[in-house]
Amino acid sequence: MAKKKEEAPKIVLERNYNIPLRIATLKSPFHKKAKKAISTVKIFIAKHMKTTDVKIGQYLNLKIWEHGMRNPPNMVKITATKDDKGVVFVELVGAPKPQPKVEETKKSGKKESKSERKIEAEFKEIKEEKLEKQVKAAKEEKAEEAKDIEKEEIKEMQKEHPQQQPPKAPPETKFQQQHQTAPKSL
Repeated sequence: MAKKKEEAPKIVLERNYNIPLRIATLKSPFHKKAKKAISTVKIFIAKHMKTTDVKIGQYLNLKIWEHGMRNPPNMVKITATKDDKGVVFVELVGAPKPQPKVEETKKSGKKESKSERKIEAEFKEIKEEKLEKQVKAAKEEKAEEAKDIEKEEIKEMQKEHPQQQPPKAPPETKFQQQHQTAPKSL
């Protein structure tokens, strides 16, 4: 028998929810708060989407565990999608959707040989080396231009302000006056 190609499941239902997690996590001990938040999300989705098969997305999981197990967020905005098999996938609102894996094939339909891969790798290395050389050359040119500009600015400053400065006067000695002490009483 020939194998059938597995098709991507079709989305039957898609909804957005705000799930309150504070009530559930307040009742649990510190070392179980994030776990309780995850189970609360699963229970909430199972109730509202009428299914028991719930899958939590990567970005939602990271959001709940973001500040450690003791400090999950108080509320989470999620998007729940239910497919034709009854599986519900839960992810944060605005998170990128997972792309189905597609096998890349060349136009000619031939597989690449090892020698072709080596040639392509060498070609990439040569391109990278050329780019690095161009970048270095551009940096050197800019450095030279900056030095030239700096020299010109120094010359202009010397024209405006001559280097000869008046001689410094010797520092004057400062005498401190002493206060007279009060006469001693007899």
